[in-house]
Amino acid sequence: MKKRIPVSTIMTKNIIAVNRTDDLETAERLFKQYHIRHIPVVSGDVIIGMLSYTDLLRISFADAIQDDETEVDTVVYNMFTIDQVMTKNVVTVNSETTIKDVAEILTKNEFHALPIVDEGHLVGIVTTTDLINYLLKHCLLYTSDAADDSLRVD
Repeated sequence: MKKRIPVSTIMTKNIIAVNRTDDLETAERLFKQYHIRHIPVVSGDVIIGMLSYTDLLRISFADAIQDDETEVDTVVYNMFTIDQVMTKNVVTVNSETTIKDVAEILTKNEFHALPIVDEGHLVGIVTTTDLINYLLKHCLLYTSDAADDSLRVD
């Protein structure tokens, strides 16, 4: 396996983001619509924070809302702004950072997504799910035992 593969090969480039002026209900709708757990908070294409679905769960009953419901109890959401809930001191990496280095950062910290920033501009996001998918695709051990062919990834 190559060791110097840049994170740009596995990062998500079509970024779903919110602005600090958006409301939390909008953020929750994006989490559910796109089946994501992390949303960068931006000003233009500059990252100023990160919002996770867990952040919303901490302040609301969002996990009690059914996926097919369109109305959300906005009372709790109206009590907070994205600025108040988001993580402000965001760790970022650039698109040339290796997948190995990204994996080390994510395993040593208590977050599961890293914004990818080149020359001050948000260009992507990489998550622990992206890393696991990469490992499943490239790093599974192969066996010559015919009984284990069901585990083989081609």
